[in-house]
Amino acid sequence: MARILVIDDDEGICLTLLHVARRAGHEAIYALTLAEGWELASSGEFDIVFLDVRLQDGNGLELLPKFGALSGSPEVIIITGFGDAEGAELAIRSGAWDYIEKGDSAKAFSMSLSRAIEYRAQKLAARKCAQIVSLKRDAIIGTSSSLKESLDLLAKASCTDTSVMITGETGTGKELFARAVHENSHRSTGRFVVVDCAAMPEHLIESMLFGHEKGAFTGADHAREGLVRQADNGTLFLDEVGELPQSIQKAFLRVLQEHSFRPIGSPAEVSSNFRVVAATNRDLDQMVNSGSFRQDLLFRLRGFEIHLPPLRERLEDLKDLVRTFADRSCERHGIPPKGLSTEIIQTLQALKWPGNVRQLANTVEQAVGAAGLEPVLFSMHLPTEIRVEAARSSLKSAPGHLQTTDPADSCSPIPLLSPLHEFRESIYNEAERKYLNNLMEQAGHDITEACRVSGLSQSRLYALLKKQHVTSH
Repeated sequence: MARILVIDDDEGICLTLLHVARRAGHEAIYALTLAEGWELASSGEFDIVFLDVRLQDGNGLELLPKFGALSGSPEVIIITGFGDAEGAELAIRSGAWDYIEKGDSAKAFSMSLSRAIEYRAQKLAARKCAQIVSLKRDAIIGTSSSLKESLDLLAKASCTDTSVMITGETGTGKELFARAVHENSHRSTGRFVVVDCAAMPEHLIESMLFGHEKGAFTGADHAREGLVRQADNGTLFLDEVGELPQSIQKAFLRVLQEHSFRPIGSPAEVSSNFRVVAATNRDLDQMVNSGSFRQDLLFRLRGFEIHLPPLRERLEDLKDLVRTFADRSCERHGIPPKGLSTEIIQTLQALKWPGNVRQLANTVEQAVGAAGLEPVLFSMHLPTEIRVEAARSSLKSAPGHLQTTDPADSCSPIPLLSPLHEFRESIYNEAERKYLNNLMEQAGHDITEACRVSGLSQSRLYALLKKQHVTSH
């Protein structure tokens, strides 16, 4: 039995919905104002809330985020007398379960209610499962909020047996997440079979996936078990699934539907009870629109979707990642663990990382090698191209980056020429002083924040402030 709250200033609508809910065996109450409805919602746990948009004391859509923040987080069904496509989009994007009009029949209300209750039961069961299971994620490093969202989806996906699609830029860790889905599922005792869709020759892909009998074609000197069969009772990971040739997409769709296939040259079909996890850095929806990827196959693969954030959106994890990669590299080379200077972390955090975590791991590996037996990693140990990129980035993004001359005065004669080196030093000092004043103002005169923004160490920043007679408070 679900608990249902109706918030609408039309009592006739309230009574109709109460009748629909109670006839289905649920408990239901109603409120005629937004204020009264919110008081009821915040004082007791409800499963479903029917919420009007335009009430006398406010707009119901404004309360949507608050309902989501309640401990029970009820499913909200928006009801309105005004058909509004933009309002419907806003409601759905704000977290509403459904958006229906008051003119709809009682059957439509009943159907929306039953679907919302079915969804809620499934969601609560998955949440309970995720809380019970201790997620195995040793290889996935970080505690940022964006990564946590992906981990929450990972926990939910691990409690089901549906297909999983993992999306994200190159180097974000899609295979790590795929392995974690497998290791946290009931299939963890089975094999995790990797299919690199981008690396398989098109003329051999069918044989590699489905296997073949001896003599099935020239060169088939012995029978071979395909990758799909090897994944029986385990997980089949389709890496870079967007590269799967169109010639094989239709055949693979049938395998996903039937979990059976015929090896090349075999008179009989064989079965394989596998779960598929796919990954891609490509826009498959766009590929569907262009006709290069089958829409029905995409539907099958996208049973559950996990998107991985790029490194630039989880920079708070960078220090932990660097620490882990440096320790692993030191252990591999049989040398003592190295310390990390504040400077190198600030330098690395200032970069864009188009290759994401994979690029960072390679960069740290090279820095450890360059440091040799030196005990602490500094920016000087980073590859030259990384240091150049960091230098360019700091010049482009430096706060207070100003012209050294006023354009309005560009044609004004210099009244008295000083020696060139004195002229250069004067301009440099003036630009440096302006930069430091702007830096401290932007950082709210917080030294730690100023160091983070500028990439300077505290000792260097204090020295510059003293030199230019800029106050730090």
